[in-house]
Amino acid sequence: MEAGMEETNGTGGTGRAAGAGCPPAIGRALAGHTTVTLAYADEDGPQACAVLYAAGRAADGAPVLYFVTAVHTRHGRALSRPGARVAFTVQRDGQEWSGLTGLQGRGGCRVLDGAERDAGWRTYTARFPFVAEDPRLRAALERTALWELRPDWLRLIDNTRGFGHKEEWRG
Repeated sequence: MEAGMEETNGTGGTGRAAGAGCPPAIGRALAGHTTVTLAYADEDGPQACAVLYAAGRAADGAPVLYFVTAVHTRHGRALSRPGARVAFTVQRDGQEWSGLTGLQGRGGCRVLDGAERDAGWRTYTARFPFVAEDPRLRAALERTALWELRPDWLRLIDNTRGFGHKEEWRG
């Protein structure tokens, strides 16, 4: 088992290790999807929103998700607060329970600027080439904040490997 992963088979068996490297199955699941639903809380209570994301890796091998959203939106304001945290899910619609795969996670978000934004933007536009190909869309998104979601906990659920199969990673 890789560092940082906990695996369960639905029967209670687990194995634990710590580390920054994300297990390949979790990395593949993140790379294989494009929409993350972010859950957060602010002064008005809990809320959720869905955004397109591109998966990448931090210098230490930990997973990161890049997404675009304006800082003046409700979730942008909430995520901009110091120490703000999100919970999130990633999955495809229309799955049968026996083939259900998806991710649950928690982490922190921050707006990127400078060289970090440039690197994140390259990852984002590589995942969504239509953004770079459409001048109006590209211009609009370039004026919008690019965010990094840095998970510190991820759980992959993969019923194709047995009902209730889970793998976890902690950053």
